[in-house]
Amino acid sequence: MPGPLTGIRIIDLSRVLAGPWATQSLADMGADVIKIERPDSGDDTRSFVPFLKHKDGSPGESIYFLSANRGKRSITIDLGHEEGRELARKIIDTADIVVENYKVGNLARFGLDYASLRNRNPRLIYCSITGFGQTGPNRNKAGYDLVIQAIGGLMSITGEPGEQPIKSGVAIADILTGLYATQAILAALYERTSSNVGQYIDLSLLDVQIATLANQGADYLMRGENPKRHGNAHGSIVPYQDFKTSDGNIVIAVANDSQFVRLAQILGMPQLADDPKYRTNAERVQNREKLISIVAGRLRERSSQQWIADLDREGIPAGPINSLKAVFDEPQVAARNLIVEFPNGDQTPIRLVGSPINFSRTPVSHTTPPPRLGEHTEEILRNLLGESPQRIKSLYQNKII
Repeated sequence: MPGPLTGIRIIDLSRVLAGPWATQSLADMGADVIKIERPDSGDDTRSFVPFLKHKDGSPGESIYFLSANRGKRSITIDLGHEEGRELARKIIDTADIVVENYKVGNLARFGLDYASLRNRNPRLIYCSITGFGQTGPNRNKAGYDLVIQAIGGLMSITGEPGEQPIKSGVAIADILTGLYATQAILAALYERTSSNVGQYIDLSLLDVQIATLANQGADYLMRGENPKRHGNAHGSIVPYQDFKTSDGNIVIAVANDSQFVRLAQILGMPQLADDPKYRTNAERVQNREKLISIVAGRLRERSSQQWIADLDREGIPAGPINSLKAVFDEPQVAARNLIVEFPNGDQTPIRLVGSPINFSRTPVSHTTPPPRLGEHTEEILRNLLGESPQRIKSLYQNKII
């Protein structure tokens, strides 16, 4: 069954994570994604460790690269040569969308910016992803996820009270920007059905990071106070955090007063729910330290499994703090078909986390593994641009491709 974006072509001029995450999501939905890479090294992440291994023990593909580039075709073109730039323009002439994350103004030097390309392809949707956006005093600064998490305030609210600020365990600013890029591209595609013209999308990691501060950002804007770090606890809800048990750690998320009544009963302390200090969430937040001390002491008396069974039975959100092994051994994960596998020649098979999107009629596709560098160069030049074998040979000889 064709995916919902079958027939849409995307040219991926992006590297590392935010752009590739967006184009991988669109490829999962059926778009034909052509990734244009440097002939010498390709996407920066192709060199990121760790690597899959060949059967002889030698390093293979970067696992980081594999995580963000399934479903794409790779062509290598040297954009430093005008002949290479013209090849790229011809490929873009056939496309609906371009996604790029070059520094502000760099592609204008190559005639590959939106202003240059829209004259050739008025229906083109062009998405630029940068650290700080196309305008403003910092537009020319490079922006990597760690820097954006720091500047954008996320690190200031992440970590234990009184301890060092901590970044997220994954490059969340990059990933969220990739998701916003996907959202914006799909909206522009829909708008194009009525206007019949494309448009330019300017996305910045910093903008996205700040936009996704959510209630924490709103809290500061309306009260003028910097939010505190609460570690694994929640600034607005109690109890909503991790706890030690007799054999490990669990999290409990009590989001309303009726859940707290049931929690108190499970703990064998029904009087807690009648105590004026804990009767409402606002009161529990105000008396956080005392309540958490009482709950934590009780939870240490039994095992994680015993507590979770009781909490599940009463409909109170709770769970273990899983390692990734435990995550991928989880029956619920298996039932959702989140693990996809591709054969990989003489290397270890490629096993990836699949798309979380489930359509009823036009399912996502995980049929094409991440491409080897330049794997589809000849195919694209021959079938898409109609280049002759002699011409392709000449391009190789001149190191254009």
